[in-house]
Order: sequence, then structure tokens, then C-alpha cells
Amino acid sequence: MRQDLNFLVIISDEHRKDAMGCAGHPIVKTPNLDALAARGTMFQSAYTPSPMCVPTRAALATGDWIHTTGNWDSATPYDGHPRSWMRQVRDAGREVVAIGKLHFRSNEDDNGFSREILPMHVVGGVGWAVGLLRENPPDYDSASELAGDVGVGPSTYTDYDLDIAAAGEAWLADPARQDKPWAAFVSLVSPHYPLTCPKEWYDLYDPAQMDLPVGYGKGLPDHEELRNIAAFFNYDDYFDEQKMREAKAAYYGLTSLMDDCVGRILKALSDSGQAENTVVIYVSDHGDMMGDQGFWTKQVMYEASAGIPMIATGPGIPSGRRVTTCTNLTDIAATARDVCGVEDDDGNAGQPGLSLIGLANAPDNPDRTGFSEYHDGGSKTGSFMVRWGEWKYVYYVGQPPQLFDLSTDPQEQTNRAQDRVNDPLVQAALAEGERRLREICDPEEVNARAFADQRKKIEDLGGEEACRTAFVFNHTPTPFEQEKLREGPAL
Repeated sequence: MRQDLNFLVIISDEHRKDAMGCAGHPIVKTPNLDALAARGTMFQSAYTPSPMCVPTRAALATGDWIHTTGNWDSATPYDGHPRSWMRQVRDAGREVVAIGKLHFRSNEDDNGFSREILPMHVVGGVGWAVGLLRENPPDYDSASELAGDVGVGPSTYTDYDLDIAAAGEAWLADPARQDKPWAAFVSLVSPHYPLTCPKEWYDLYDPAQMDLPVGYGKGLPDHEELRNIAAFFNYDDYFDEQKMREAKAAYYGLTSLMDDCVGRILKALSDSGQAENTVVIYVSDHGDMMGDQGFWTKQVMYEASAGIPMIATGPGIPSGRRVTTCTNLTDIAATARDVCGVEDDDGNAGQPGLSLIGLANAPDNPDRTGFSEYHDGGSKTGSFMVRWGEWKYVYYVGQPPQLFDLSTDPQEQTNRAQDRVNDPLVQAALAEGERRLREICDPEEVNARAFADQRKKIEDLGGEEACRTAFVFNHTPTPFEQEKLREGPAL
């Protein structure tokens, strides 16, 4: 790669992979992402390292799986160790800025940035402690807020996104950006709930015209662990059909608002004269089930939750290409080093990531394994997903697996693992899925280590009761809200 290229990552929060015009969605309006995809490459089989914000953002920063770093959950945020790709790039002499949500432990840690603008970190440096109680989970009363917040109007999150977009525009317009190559991580929060959407964006969508969720009215899948997660995150209990339609209209409206913020940032890049020498990556940290199969938000391994949108554009990246090779947010670290001319070091040895620029220019590779894992709130055992070609295998420690053929069942309605007795093809796919998983990790060992680390974390925080009575929230307060909390009673 040329050594004079800038590197810009724009990340949203909770944006499901199909909710874009360029992904073929018939309703969602995302003109700026569509234009980005038209002049770049879409990675159609991209996955999150974990369908939950905090562990995923640790994996994105480090370029490694969460079972390697131990950032299992929403109370074990990234704390500056191991060294992030941002720090590697900064230590090589570049300015590296963060604008918006990070969801790390604190800006007092060396997260790797030259500067953090409007950073959102976890609450009180601790995060969501109640999620640690996987062996003895309490009722999660905050689940009712998801449906309760559905409506029209601004929210602290939409206000925050407008501030992030304005800060991004100002930073890119600063003549200092012309002095030498830079890297930036611009992180928006929409379409993450609360599902309260400003009127001009909500009005783009008629609730009566909303698409119904996958499997609507059929109940939950017949699987013990999925029922555990749905019982804890019992969001669906608070939705009737009308509220569901209004929620989808709000989610799509927030997606369009987010797209507009992306467009503002990309216009500022273009107006600054730097678009031609900047590699831009657009991703989300995970998706959102939006009522599919009885689930809302994330936490599960279905495509709407574990799959993510991923678009890359810039020098060296083909225009209008659709890549089916599996990719992951852990590939961003390798991409950053590639674009910024930073050599791999001993800390990167064995990391799973590959540069997206190389993948965009290579033939599709159905043999590359997609991977995700979950060890956070609501789960009573570890979940592991592997994807290759059109097969998708989900392993639950101590419980039966799931197997989906995405070529014939893209909405994952039929668990082919139930056909294992009579179908040799299914038997072979199950064996191959487990083989691929065990090439990445030993799921039993990882599961045991996650629970052991979480028990210790519970003790460090003062025991189970302290975790139960800690500050409970359904979405992380914005920096302004957190500042008000610090001014009030101690968190």
C-alpha cells in the first residue's frame, strides 16, 4: 500500500446487515451507504466477534477473539491491554483520533488514541454488572424499556449522533489534517435503541407497511439455551403487533438518520480534498433481531444479530464488488496496519485477521471460516458460531447444536441438525462445523474459563448482591448523562 493514505473507520451500533438499500432491502432508505457500496466493495458474509457491544469493541481494538483477550462481557471492557491497533498506528507516528462511542473502560486508560472526542465509555468504568450473573440470573426489569421507548421525537442518542457528526465534520475540515496521514475512528450510536426517532426520519416509514418479523407468531425456536436468553431479555413480552410495527418504523428511521450522519462525514472528507487518498471502512458492531424468531436486540447467533454490514472503499479497493468470503471485525486491525504501513509485531502473532484490501482483491474463498461467540448476560452456557460456504454451525456447550443451510434457508427457520440420523450430508456438515470450531478454540475450556473469570469479577465487585443492585440500564448513558450521574449519587 501507499504510505500516504489516510484510514477512516465509520462504525454504527446495532445496524443489521440487511437494513440497507444496497443489501436489497425494499423499505430502508440508505442513500449514502448505497453510494459508498457502489464505489467500493461490500463484504456480504461479515460477522461480529460477539453479538454484544463491549466484548466486540475489545476484539475490534485488539484484532483478536474475546476468548483470547478475556473481554467476555459487558462488565469486562477493553482497558488498553493488549495493545490496540490504534496504539500501534499512533506509536508509528500518526495522529489517531476517536470521535464518539468507544465502550472501553475509561479515557484514563491508554486506548491508543492521540485524542478522544465526545467519548462514550462504560458506566463508571464497570459497565453492566448484572450480566455477570449467568449462573443465577435475576429478573431483568429494564427489558420493558425497549417497547416503552418506541415513539417519535429526539432522544439523547440521536442528539449525541448529531454532535458526533458535527465533530467529525469539524475535525476533517481542520487544515491540520493536510499535514500528514491520519487515522480516525468515528463511532455513531444509531440505530441502537432507544427506539425513539425524530419525526423527519420516522415519517419516512409507515408502520402499516412494515415487514413482519421472521417467524412472526410462531414462538421461540425449540432450544433450551435460546429460551434461557429469551427469558432473561424478555423484550418480546411487551410488544403487540402495532407496537412491533411502530418499533420497526422507528428502527428504520434511526437507520436513515445514521446514514445521513455517515453522508455528512463523507461529504466533509470529500470537501477537504482527502477522499481520493483515504481508505474508508463502514461497519456496525453487531446487528439487531427486531422481533425475528421472537428475539429483539442481539445476543444470539442468527444472521440478523451476528451478521454485520461491511463496506470498504478507497485506493486499491475494487468498485461495485460483492465479496462472499467470510470476514470479521477482527480484520480491521490487520487492515489498519496494511493501510498505515505499520509492520506486524510479536503481539500480532497468531491473530485471525486479514487485510480487507487483500480480501477485496482476491477470489472469493468459501473455505475461510466465519466465527462469533457469546458469554454475556442471559446465557447459561457459551455459544459459538462457525460459518463456511453456505453452512452455518452453532455449538452450545452441553446442549444440542444448530445447523443451517443458508443457500436454501437464508432466514434460518430449519435446524438441519435434527436430520443428523438420516442424512449423511448433515452428518458431514456437523462434523466439519465442529472440526472448524475446534481449530479456533476448545469450546469447553473457553466456557469454563469464562465462567471462572466472571465469578472472580463478581467477587471483585462485591458479590452477587452488589451486582444485582448496581446501576442497571437498558442502554449505556451518553457522556453528558454519565457526567450528570457522577454529579449525583455515586454509581
